[in-house]
Amino acid sequence: MKNPKQNFFLTKNNQKIHYKFINKKSPITIIFLHGLMSDIKSKKAKHLQKFSNKNKINLLLFEYSGHGRSSGKFIDFSIKNWIEDSKAIIEKLTMNKKIIFIGSSMGAWIGIQLIKYFNKKIKGFIGIAAAPDFTEELMWNKFNAVQKQRIMKNKIYKLKSGYNNFYPITKKFIFDGKKLLVLNKKIKCKFPIELLHGINDNSVPWNYSVLLSKVLISKNIKLNIIKDGDHSLSRASDLNKIDLAIKNIL
Repeated sequence: MKNPKQNFFLTKNNQKIHYKFINKKSPITIIFLHGLMSDIKSKKAKHLQKFSNKNKINLLLFEYSGHGRSSGKFIDFSIKNWIEDSKAIIEKLTMNKKIIFIGSSMGAWIGIQLIKYFNKKIKGFIGIAAAPDFTEELMWNKFNAVQKQRIMKNKIYKLKSGYNNFYPITKKFIFDGKKLLVLNKKIKCKFPIELLHGINDNSVPWNYSVLLSKVLISKNIKLNIIKDGDHSLSRASDLNKIDLAIKNIL
């Protein structure tokens, strides 16, 4: 398989966003929104490239500011910036195409925020281990007084992750998240939705997808709880389920 051309998109804030666009000249573009401190070298991203080539459907992959090969330091950004990055590059590259959002973990939260901008263009939405509002529910509300005080003093709190590294948590990261919560309101969706979540997810409890299924109001919404699935959902059996979700929408 030929590697798609790698490019950089310049935002209005002069951030260089690394992206790959597979153009099959189809009327639909799949847009993959990766998770926190991830990139487009993941198993899911590589699998979607194979799916795009096999099924002759457009695919847009990109990395938010401070992620992967995009410019900037992670600690200088928040979900607010990553939503802006996503909105700008999608507007530029998809034009009149219909789009299918595939959001992994934090990417699902970003995708939900993008619904208000692209509602009429969206053909479907797939959430993989969706993590809406995680900065509030899974971080801030669980931090103790010492951890919160460190963040409030504009110091970086290093939160251990499940991937043998840590997330550098800043005040901007937490407080921008507070302004963009989505689990506190209903969102009307005129397109099918598929949510996949593993019971063995140690990063984002599977009930987050249950909560999300009650927030996203659609006539066609499916919730697939995977018995032995973890947070990444990158095994062959998981990737097959993602394929099926895309085909259900198509």
